[in-house]
Amino acid sequence: MDSSLPCYILFILIGCVKCSFDNHHHNGTRRYDYCVLGAGPAGLQMGYFLSKAKRDYIILERNSGPGSFFNKYPRHRKLISINKIHTGRQNREFNLRHDWNSLLSDKADLLFKRVSSEFYPPADAFPLYLSMFVKELGLRVQYGVDIGRVRAVLSATGRSYILTDQHMSDYTCSVLLVATGLWVPQKVEFVGSDLVEGYESISTNPEDYKDQAVLILGKGNSAFETAQSILGTASRVHMLSSSPVRLAWQTHYVGDLRAVNNELIDTYQLKSLDGLVEARLEKIVIARRKEKSKRRSGGKKKEKKVQLYLTLNKYIQHKEEKNSSDVTGEELPGYHIDNFSIRKPYDRVIRCLGFRFNFSIFDSSTCPPNSEKAKGRLPGVTAWYEGKNTPGLFVLGTAAHSRDYRSSAGGFIHGFRYTARVVHRVLEQRYHSNQWPSTNLLTTQLQSWILKRVGEASGPYQMFEVLGDVIVLRGSHCEYVEEFPVQALPQFSSLSGHEISNHGLIVLVMQYGKKKIDYLGRSRAQTDWTKAWKSNFLHPVLYYYDTLPTEEEMKLRPYGWPLPRPKAVHHMVEDFLTEWESPVSHIQPLRRFLEHCVQTDLRAFYAESCFRSSLTHRKPPLFCQQGYLKQKGVAHSSQLWQHVHDAVQMPTEQEAGTSGADHAFPNYLAQAGASMSSGLKLDF
Repeated sequence: MDSSLPCYILFILIGCVKCSFDNHHHNGTRRYDYCVLGAGPAGLQMGYFLSKAKRDYIILERNSGPGSFFNKYPRHRKLISINKIHTGRQNREFNLRHDWNSLLSDKADLLFKRVSSEFYPPADAFPLYLSMFVKELGLRVQYGVDIGRVRAVLSATGRSYILTDQHMSDYTCSVLLVATGLWVPQKVEFVGSDLVEGYESISTNPEDYKDQAVLILGKGNSAFETAQSILGTASRVHMLSSSPVRLAWQTHYVGDLRAVNNELIDTYQLKSLDGLVEARLEKIVIARRKEKSKRRSGGKKKEKKVQLYLTLNKYIQHKEEKNSSDVTGEELPGYHIDNFSIRKPYDRVIRCLGFRFNFSIFDSSTCPPNSEKAKGRLPGVTAWYEGKNTPGLFVLGTAAHSRDYRSSAGGFIHGFRYTARVVHRVLEQRYHSNQWPSTNLLTTQLQSWILKRVGEASGPYQMFEVLGDVIVLRGSHCEYVEEFPVQALPQFSSLSGHEISNHGLIVLVMQYGKKKIDYLGRSRAQTDWTKAWKSNFLHPVLYYYDTLPTEEEMKLRPYGWPLPRPKAVHHMVEDFLTEWESPVSHIQPLRRFLEHCVQTDLRAFYAESCFRSSLTHRKPPLFCQQGYLKQKGVAHSSQLWQHVHDAVQMPTEQEAGTSGADHAFPNYLAQAGASMSSGLKLDF
């Protein structure tokens, strides 16, 4: 054997490996079709969808493990996301309605309950769950990659994104999926803001607040979580923000104050030294004022204690000349209003104002604009979560919450796991020509399918008024498209790949009532199905359009409505058990609405009724046409067929021919839309 042959084979193998390596490492640049920035829950959720579709992707994470945000936050280590394990049901989809921590996957047991059984789980459980998710699904995550700059370049093949890390290495991709979350502390600049401690750095040991007066800026969950931890040790806790407290059980918004954190409301209303006040943070001043030293009984001087006073900008004299921490008695609000609510000094002031998106890594070619909502803390995105003016850059997870800020659950895991799936379906249609998944149904099956969805579907239930099921009507059948972002309805055909027919469409969404009521009062619930439109709690609403709503109609929709005015609308009356399966209150009104939309009888019939109808009507009901007259609805079992065959005395062909049978009979059936094998012929 030629001695050079092994060397030649080795050379070829090295070349193959190098070619493979160069595909992702060309000229020192790693190339991928999809780059996911951040290995938090949103990034990993998208990683699962890309992995399942066998796409070329990488997830880049600056820390050494997934979900690093949860290693530090919330500071007092209790999550407020519900982990309800025992629902009394085995239906996976239904159970996700009450599991706010698990991510979506095709592994039935890859759920958060494997790491915690607590209703409000410890924060440490979440990175543990995400690590399990990465490992069991084999997701491609690269840790220790801190992207400091993102820029876009245009070439002959189109727009691509270049990500540069801390080692000046580049990663290039056609589609950039930003899942970095919100982690930059939100700050408000005012005179004396440098004297304020941040939520991100405060002590979490209650003993450090013993006998101290504490002022907390903010009235969200992080502020109340902080207040709750020190209620037993601080002498008094006051909370200040520009707006009053918003309670989640009143607003139906999961980001508002949750009951698990609201003990200070009790101590405030029961006059136990704690309290809530309103003032615009931009107009306040935090000032230092050293107290005069006092002698103790032992003769030693007491140490001077720095105390912080809150005053208002309008009371400060000669602002341009003096130090903000040096105030006189005349500049304190108590001098002007002797019963000013927060006239006494504080030992410490803590800022708990939430977090904002990190815009700093994007250069001018890639930076999405600030959303008008959430005080500019979030990037502005389209209804399908693509950055405005940044084609091919999508925002996932909490950072994409501007679409449903303060209204739905898109800023939380149990909401954005579904919006991540929306983005993936948009990508599959746009870049791979894969239509949005749909179910083809006979029109007679539509009512049953809708009842199944409203009874168990988790996506529209969590992302109420944001994700809806679109039913494309096509006469005798329809296409059922699940969990489409309803604000993107004008772009339905281009985003989903499904064309609307001249039969129109129905959109099914879940929504709350728009009327402000006493949510614990006697008249809070509606039980009369004839007044279903007055329902206050979460309930299904169906909108029928004969043509697709336009962009203009979407902009001009009535205030608070998720969709423009339809040709017809149907509210299914709210249900205490959230089951919507009552024959009189739910099913019959739904059927009548669907019949109005499709202009045909959708009742279900027994075989005998179909038989009679076939004999007496030129066109039997659709249920009979699609079922009985096509031999559907009878089990395809050879034993059953044989049993029927044996049980019926079958006339022979000769007997049939001489029995004086009316030969016009089959012709009539043909006119009625039935074939000769229509169930009247028992020759199975």
